[in-house]
Amino acid sequence: MKYLTVPLALSVFAFSSLVGVSPTHAQAPSSTLPQQKQVLGYYQHSFGDYQITALLDGSNYLSQTLFKNLPAAEINQILKKYYIHHSHGIQTSVNAFLVNDGKGLTLVDSGTASCNGPHLGSVYSNLQTSGQKPEQVSTILLTHLHPDHVCGISNHGSANFPNATVYISQTELDFWMNPKSVEHLPQQKRAAFAATVDKIKKAIAPYQAKDQLKTFKSGDKIHGFHVISSAGHTPGHFGLSLKSQGQELIFIGDIVHSHSIQFDRPHTTVDFDIDPKKAVETRLKSFANYAKQGQTIAAPHLPFPGIGHIYSKEGKSYQWMPIHFKD
Repeated sequence: MKYLTVPLALSVFAFSSLVGVSPTHAQAPSSTLPQQKQVLGYYQHSFGDYQITALLDGSNYLSQTLFKNLPAAEINQILKKYYIHHSHGIQTSVNAFLVNDGKGLTLVDSGTASCNGPHLGSVYSNLQTSGQKPEQVSTILLTHLHPDHVCGISNHGSANFPNATVYISQTELDFWMNPKSVEHLPQQKRAAFAATVDKIKKAIAPYQAKDQLKTFKSGDKIHGFHVISSAGHTPGHFGLSLKSQGQELIFIGDIVHSHSIQFDRPHTTVDFDIDPKKAVETRLKSFANYAKQGQTIAAPHLPFPGIGHIYSKEGKSYQWMPIHFKD
């Protein structure tokens, strides 16, 4: 199958030619330039026999207070080192990935739809802009059930991908659907837990109604994807491994949320890790493996398109090495 590769979104300023126009008629540039909107939030990457299309759902801003186990002064030092402006918060992408094997389409994670405000929710439209149709998606694999991963499968009670079977970790589903799970959380987090459960239920309901919701467990293989346990961020959090032509690509889910802070200081957790200690253990083990073995990584919260490699010189801190842009 021949694929059309489209470059990353670029804003282009169009300037009228001033050739032949006298200086008295040339307009002075505005002192305040209008904000230009980025377009075409998708990027296509060839991987063995597959085409991976990164789909941008939008950008989110995290307060640096959400990052734990690290003094504010040290966080600021890291952000400064990476030239990251954070007056509005630490920017993070929300990405999903469409996998085309020439026979069908698999969506890994789905973005937010209308769950998290107007600055997010573009996976559905960007998938169509990339040249695909929602009804062509036959499989949806969810790394976990936080709203920025599950909400995009539906919108206002209707399935966004009517012909797709949705796969969720049985452990993950049991955790969020069990009313007793909230009892193990601090009091200040229980309201947010209840709100998340409500969003999950609404997102999966159209698929449950048509028996298009299935579960998986560690070690399962789903249409060529190997399931990898990576618990910590949530109890049933899983990664997915895809192999082709001697290469391996790992969809890592939310084992990392910042390409600067958590690569520089991998022991740093985020406030929404359900089990912070386990989340750190998973990140350290995964980073060490991926830095040594050189797998290609696809990450929902690293800078769009979220595809690249993990590098470490001494095995204590790490660097995110994004793929080179290809047109």
